[in-house]
Amino acid sequence: MTMPSNLAPIPELYVSYDSAQKLKVEASDLVSHDLTPRQICDLELLMNGGFNPLKGFLSEADYDGVVENMRMTDGTLWPMPITLDVSEDFAAQLDVGQDIALRDQEGVILATMTVTDRWEPNKAREAEKVFGADDDAHPAVNYLHNQAGKIYLGGPITGIQQPVHYDFRGSRDTPNELRAYFRKVGWRRVVAFQTRNPLHRAHQELTFRAAKEAQANLLIHPVVGLTKPGDVDHFTRVRCYEAVLDKYPAATTNMSLLNLAMRMAGPREAVWHGLIRANHGCTHFIVGRDHAGPGKNSQGEDFYGPYDAQELFREHQDEMGIEMVDFKHMVYVQERAQYEPNDEIEDRDNVTILNISGTELRRRLSEGLEIPEWFSFPEVVKELRRTKPPRSQQGFTVFFTGFSGSGKSTIANALMVKLMEMGGRPVTLLDGDIVRKNLSSELGFSKEHRDLNIRRIGYVASEITKNGGIAICAPIAPYATTRRAVREDIEDFGAFVEVHVATSIEECERRDRKGLYKLAREGKIKEFTGISDPYDVPADPELRVETEGTEVDNCAHQVLLKLESMGLIGIQ
Repeated sequence: MTMPSNLAPIPELYVSYDSAQKLKVEASDLVSHDLTPRQICDLELLMNGGFNPLKGFLSEADYDGVVENMRMTDGTLWPMPITLDVSEDFAAQLDVGQDIALRDQEGVILATMTVTDRWEPNKAREAEKVFGADDDAHPAVNYLHNQAGKIYLGGPITGIQQPVHYDFRGSRDTPNELRAYFRKVGWRRVVAFQTRNPLHRAHQELTFRAAKEAQANLLIHPVVGLTKPGDVDHFTRVRCYEAVLDKYPAATTNMSLLNLAMRMAGPREAVWHGLIRANHGCTHFIVGRDHAGPGKNSQGEDFYGPYDAQELFREHQDEMGIEMVDFKHMVYVQERAQYEPNDEIEDRDNVTILNISGTELRRRLSEGLEIPEWFSFPEVVKELRRTKPPRSQQGFTVFFTGFSGSGKSTIANALMVKLMEMGGRPVTLLDGDIVRKNLSSELGFSKEHRDLNIRRIGYVASEITKNGGIAICAPIAPYATTRRAVREDIEDFGAFVEVHVATSIEECERRDRKGLYKLAREGKIKEFTGISDPYDVPADPELRVETEGTEVDNCAHQVLLKLESMGLIGIQ
């Protein structure tokens, strides 16, 4: 009897243990590239066969084909550009044909790569084609333009060792480990469920139905690499998954963690997820409404239609070798005390339909409100509450931005004193001048150095926020992209409250307490914000305060009222 193709071993890019030891020694002479967290996720799935048939980072010709029509030059279907992005300086020191060492963030060598291609991509075109729009509101487009290196490298990979994970080691499986497991327990048909959120009762009902419909065993296959900024962290999610696993029949359900860096690319992402799951030995894959959608675009509309992903998947599923189980939107029918697909409720006018959206769930968690038993499992709610206490007990950051002399530091000082008077949480002021002296004394005022200074402030503020304190920052922070990056760093741990101190440049120049504007006008200070360097006015801050004709005390009080309305402080 021949082995089903979904269970036979697939090629990996690792060399043998002995060759790996030899390569490690030889690699000490190679130019090294320290991988970003996203690149480590990509490399791991390249090496273990998760991205089979890719043999390395895409060549320029393959990249062009993937971007244009989801096909590599040999016609193979592949929807997502997997490239090694590096800085111009790093790329300039390489020759085509050269081997480089790929290392993790601690310098451990994971692989070597032969650089066959080096090019500067058209990122606007990549955004348009792959993500559907060149719109920075999309997290992957923002990454592309504001974080990814300018130059792409392509070429085959020689795997030396897999990245080290110290967490949940028993639940992380390579494609071949999962295939071996399926062979061992006799699973032939396997339906995979992709998720980046905690599992609630609707998901359980949905996965039960999908497995029944496909007459298959169920693999819960959550992503623990990189998901969307603002998602629940993977440690909390995995504890939630483990808490509900015993609600599933053990003989027909398994859970495995996937170290994937998601791109939130909707339809293309669904096809990509399908190919990855086929590599992991699955025969069926659940695709839901707005699969891997990133939310709203700059116009406030969804990036993708609710069923675009299902349509693209259906179009390619025969070629992919994995079948789609399309799942409906599940809602709770109170009278029947059960979940049902929303579009199959015939008597909807006579029954009570209940549903809690992700946004509503986050609101209830942050405000410490009840989460009903029909919606989730007590074990999951308990786990989420442990990680996300009510907002009035969480850390947060107040980030003042505005021209030099706008009154940021003065208001920030007043706010600090008011918050200390209230008590309950430690308060730290990270004022621009204080930070320049203690954290960034070696930095100048070029755009690059200013960015670095703000990122350092953001890093410290995120650590304070993570540990339940209040950080008050008052730098000029002229660039919107940097402010956004800091916001994303901090919102992983608590609220980020941007306060635009909207004093006009004329008023700041009139005040000119430090005599800086005079020096800037005389050309003695180069790149001075508002005079010879731009200031991106915040488009949508949590609060805008006018200082002209308003007392400092009143400005600080406006911030307090805002914090109260957001539930971050309780008025005594």
